[in-house]
Amino acid sequence: VFFVSYLEGKGPEVGRPPGVEGFLPISGLLAVRDWFQSGQLNPIHPASAIILLVIVAVAFFFKKGFCSWVCPVGFISEMIASVGDRLTPRRLKLPRLLDWPFRSLKYLLLGFFVYVIYLSMTSTQVSEFIASPYNKVADIKMLKFFTEIDLFALTTIAILFVASIFLRGFWCRYLCPYGALLGLFSLAGPAKIKRDHDLCINCGKCARACPSFIKVDQIKQVVSDECTGCLDCVDVCPVAEALEPGLIGRRKKVPRRVWAYAIVVVFWGALLIFKLFGPWRNEITTEEYRYHIEQMDNGQYMHPGR
Repeated sequence: VFFVSYLEGKGPEVGRPPGVEGFLPISGLLAVRDWFQSGQLNPIHPASAIILLVIVAVAFFFKKGFCSWVCPVGFISEMIASVGDRLTPRRLKLPRLLDWPFRSLKYLLLGFFVYVIYLSMTSTQVSEFIASPYNKVADIKMLKFFTEIDLFALTTIAILFVASIFLRGFWCRYLCPYGALLGLFSLAGPAKIKRDHDLCINCGKCARACPSFIKVDQIKQVVSDECTGCLDCVDVCPVAEALEPGLIGRRKKVPRRVWAYAIVVVFWGALLIFKLFGPWRNEITTEEYRYHIEQMDNGQYMHPGR
């Protein structure tokens, strides 16, 4: 916000924070493909690719830990859900006949992006898109989406807000393609929440606490693309070590504190390494950004294909 205000001549000089590229997952997908095919990370939005790969790595080793421990959208969703908990005596859930089709929506969205970026677009088209004026100011356009929001977008957000009050994690569970991607990697990862059948007293508290409605009390270990590794089920378990995170094929379990600290350390530690040693910052100069700001009403800055 302060950087764009500076570009528009409304505030003091402020540098651009590369971390905003975390809100550009599509640019990240494009950058990762271009990186693999060219051998070099493009200098337009390098942080978007780094953040995407780090988040995927966290999902592989710690379930969808990013969603429950780091993601700001997930945090807002949980705050909204806490309002719903006060309004309704029990957590609401769509009937299975509706829940399964709705849950498939985020995978359809993910499939669309993967098809377009990795199967439909040629290498030349990917490079041209990355270097396009639209992509160069994608972060600014994302900011403008909220600061200059139109009625349609505001209505959509309002609907999502209301739905999230009554259906916990509505966006995350049904519509987030980022969560779908992380869910697939988490299934392939070695970490699982394990239930000790001999210690379990079958109280059902874990299943009732699970924000993803997983029947934790009926399975030996949680193998689900919906598990966010939040450890809510572990926290409410009244029997020590009856329910703990662990690794496939190993009896030794991971203490919940170690799990939580590891997610934070791995995520922020990896980003800190890239921030200190690169690649991290883009090569777009302040003068070029200012030029793009002045020309943003030009048709070149609309999404390609519109």
